[in-house]
Amino acid sequence: MLAETNVKTADKVVVRFSGDSGDGMQLVGNIFTNVSAGIGNQVSTFPDYPAEIRAPQGSLGGVSGFQVSVGTGVHTPGDQCDVLVAMNPAALKQNYKYVKPGGVIIVDIDSFKEADLKKALFTTDEPFKELGINAQVLEVPITSMTKAALADSGLDNKSILKCRNIFALGLVCWLFDRPLESAIHFLSKKFAKKPAIFEANSKVINAGYNYGNNIHASVSTYRVETQEARPGIYTDINGNTATAWGLIMASEKSGRPLFLGSYPITPATDILQELAKRKDLGVKALQMEDEIAGVCSAIGASFAGDLAVTSTSGPGLALKSEGIGLAVIAELPLVVIDVQRGGPSTGLPTKTEQTDLMQALYGRNGESPVAVMAPASPTDCFTMAFEACRVAIEHMTPVILLTDAFIGNGSSAWRVPDADEYPAIKPPYLPTDRIGDASWRPYNRDEDTKVRYWAIPGTEGCTHRIGGLEKDYNTGAISTDPVNHERMVYTRREKIARIADDIPELDVLEADGADTILIGWGGTYGHLRTAATELCEAGRPVAFAQFRYINPLPRNTEEVLSRYKTVIVAELNTGQFADYLQAKYPRLNIKRINKVQGQPFLVKEVVDGVVRILDEEK
Repeated sequence: MLAETNVKTADKVVVRFSGDSGDGMQLVGNIFTNVSAGIGNQVSTFPDYPAEIRAPQGSLGGVSGFQVSVGTGVHTPGDQCDVLVAMNPAALKQNYKYVKPGGVIIVDIDSFKEADLKKALFTTDEPFKELGINAQVLEVPITSMTKAALADSGLDNKSILKCRNIFALGLVCWLFDRPLESAIHFLSKKFAKKPAIFEANSKVINAGYNYGNNIHASVSTYRVETQEARPGIYTDINGNTATAWGLIMASEKSGRPLFLGSYPITPATDILQELAKRKDLGVKALQMEDEIAGVCSAIGASFAGDLAVTSTSGPGLALKSEGIGLAVIAELPLVVIDVQRGGPSTGLPTKTEQTDLMQALYGRNGESPVAVMAPASPTDCFTMAFEACRVAIEHMTPVILLTDAFIGNGSSAWRVPDADEYPAIKPPYLPTDRIGDASWRPYNRDEDTKVRYWAIPGTEGCTHRIGGLEKDYNTGAISTDPVNHERMVYTRREKIARIADDIPELDVLEADGADTILIGWGGTYGHLRTAATELCEAGRPVAFAQFRYINPLPRNTEEVLSRYKTVIVAELNTGQFADYLQAKYPRLNIKRINKVQGQPFLVKEVVDGVVRILDEEK
């Protein structure tokens, strides 16, 4: 039994796993997350990959991390961690600054030899003293104990060493009282085709757990609170997977087959890979030869009547711009998913930013308006992918969905929805009484919504052509008439503007006495909401709102924002959304909090930024 004085009870705790990029930190982080979600904890994760394909082993540049917060009221992966697992000196050096004072650091002391310390650029043989660490350090011979546990396994030394991460996972499961049965279940699925590897990892995770039992007096352990959840089936899901599943739901609800034409690009490739598995659901996923082929194949599929999607990141969105313009002038439904990363050019491929907003809004030649949306969290990627498809089809327009690497790779606990929780998607088919009507033309439209009717090729009596040249408003024939062109430009613009009548109004988390509102868009939701809550608790009342619909903005945007003396926009760029709002609503007093480091906000950064602005406003 554990001594009661060694048990810390908390509503949420944060664990950070770190090691070489080949040490399996992402795997053990995901298993720990899934186990925690399975016992009723809310979870939020932050996989932090190195940009290098494979830096030298033990070097600072090759450190891979996975941070997860579990418990109740979880909206972010946490600013600092309660427990850090460091598999080598480089991992310790890169991550010790994230540990809370008095937290726990678990190290594989077998990896702290003189040569290892030199690779991590330590200047002494006392790394903990050199770093001035204020934490409970648990020096565990993880490598030698893993070898001992598998001495009779028949595995070679390389295979044995690959199990070190699972020993660490067993120790962390003990530290947080996680059920080993659930972790072993995930291992059995992971290594279903490699029974010898599964048996070895099963033995090692038990060895790590038992080691914790034997040294329980050395460090604090944690009891994490849970809360009653809505009944249903829960799973841990990352944003890219949720996006893919949301597209499938939209296909089911629209009755249109799902087509994805994409080219692999970090950090969006998982969407292509996930949909490629779903031929059983009628999904057609094609890996094209480049980004331009990806969008053009999707446009062709859209013309043929499919729910057409292409996925990419910032550099690919730039290459797709001409194709998106074709979909704009042809007025075809198309969903373009941009999982944003650091830029420009190749930039920071494995890091997160929100720097593609202006490109999504304006990055095409001519007046080329499209709808732009952004999910707020990994699980919201499902809902907003569905919404992007609904708007694209029902309004016959391209929609750009701006996720980002943080929520695309990060995960949360998600309740699998029932089918009836999402509405039917209603394609604007050509009315049956117009089929075969000699007067019908492909750009005939509903004058209330400005949406043109969709005649699926192959429908008898609906033969037609569309393309990239300007069309006559009435006949659909090619037209170079200047007045007609201006009319078509304003018609396409008005069609996007009227989408505002078909999306939710902006929801505000009010605060008594607040004359300031903190706002953001997309994947910064968790950090900004937590910051607003902390500010209110500290006697600094601040309202909060997060935008998921960006073009058009919700109908009540100006009315809501004009109620506040100060509007603070926090975003992971140099102020693109703030500029967009200021241009639309010049009377607003807009202040900015910006970060462009390839990393998500820390809650503390947002809180400090708001306090600084409020003090300046006095």
